[in-house]
Amino acid sequence: MKLAIIGSGKIVHDFLTITKDLKDTELTAIIGTKHSQDVLNQLQDQYHINEVFTDFDTALATGDFDTVYVAVPNFLHYTFAKKALEQGKNVISEKPFTVKYEEFLDLKALAEKNQLVLLEAITNQYLQNYLDLKKKLPDIGDLKIIESNYSQYSSRYDAFRAGEILPVFDPKKGGGALMDINIYNIHLIVGLLGKPEQVEYLPNIERGIDTSGMLILNYGTTKVVAIGAKDSTAPIRTVIQGNKGSIVVNGPTNEMDSFNVYDNDKLLEKINHNIYPHRMYQEFVEFERIIRENDLEAAEKHLNHSQTVMWVVKEALKSAD
Repeated sequence: MKLAIIGSGKIVHDFLTITKDLKDTELTAIIGTKHSQDVLNQLQDQYHINEVFTDFDTALATGDFDTVYVAVPNFLHYTFAKKALEQGKNVISEKPFTVKYEEFLDLKALAEKNQLVLLEAITNQYLQNYLDLKKKLPDIGDLKIIESNYSQYSSRYDAFRAGEILPVFDPKKGGGALMDINIYNIHLIVGLLGKPEQVEYLPNIERGIDTSGMLILNYGTTKVVAIGAKDSTAPIRTVIQGNKGSIVVNGPTNEMDSFNVYDNDKLLEKINHNIYPHRMYQEFVEFERIIRENDLEAAEKHLNHSQTVMWVVKEALKSAD
C-alpha cells in the first residue's frame, strides 16, 4: 500500500521505527500542521518519506497514496477519517476509532458505500499470542471470571493535577482512562467473548474526567472486570479463570508479551509466539494484505469487532452519567 501518515506525535514516531521491515508498505507522505513543519521534515529525512504536507485537503488532492493512517488526537479521528473516505482513500485509524458511537457508524456506512477499507489500529487483535490464546481457551473449561488490569501512572497526570489539561485528560477531546488505556482491555475481551449482556462503568472522576475506573461486563455465566488507571500503578496483567484451569496474560493487553496456562496452581506451559518484537508490526502486515487484495470481507469482520467495542464504550459512558 502507498501510505500517508497524518500526525507527528508519539505514536507516529513509534510506528516509523518498524517501517523498514514493512516491505510492502511505501511511505509516500506525512501530513501535519505548519507548527509541526520542522518535525515533519526531520521524519521525512530519517525515514525516507516522499512528501510533506501541512494541509490535509492539499494532500488528499495531490498526494500519491491510497491509504491514510490517522494518528492524531482522539477527537480528530472522525473528521480526518471522513475526509479521506470521501476522497476515495482507505483509512487506518488509531484507537479509539471515534469519540462517539454515532461517528463510528457514519464512517462505517461511508466506507461500505464507497467500497473502501476502514480499519482500526488495535494491536492485540493481530498478535500471534492473542490468536494462540483464543485457541487455548477451551483447555481451561467454562470461563467464569476475567480480570484485566492495565494501570500505568501517567507523567501527564502530574501536569493535570497542576492545572494543565492535555488531550489525554480533556473530556472535550476524547480523553480519560476508559478511552485511552482501558480500551485495550475492552478489545481483548470483546475479541474473546463478543458483545456483553450488560455494561457498567465505575470511574474515579477528577475535574470532569475519569483518571481511572472499573468496567464491569456481564456475559451471563462469565463475569469480567476491566481496570484502566492513569492515576495509579499496579502489576499489569490479565487473569482468565475457567473451571478446569486459568490463563495469565503477562503485561499490557496491547502488547501480549506472553501468557501462562495453568491447571489449578500447576503451570502447564508458557507461550510466546509473537513473530516480531514490536507490537504494531503484525497489524500493519495484515492491513497491507487486506488493502492489496481488497479483502472487504476481512475488513468487515474487523470493523464489526470495532463496532462492538465502540458500543461497549458508549454504554459504559452512559452508565457513568
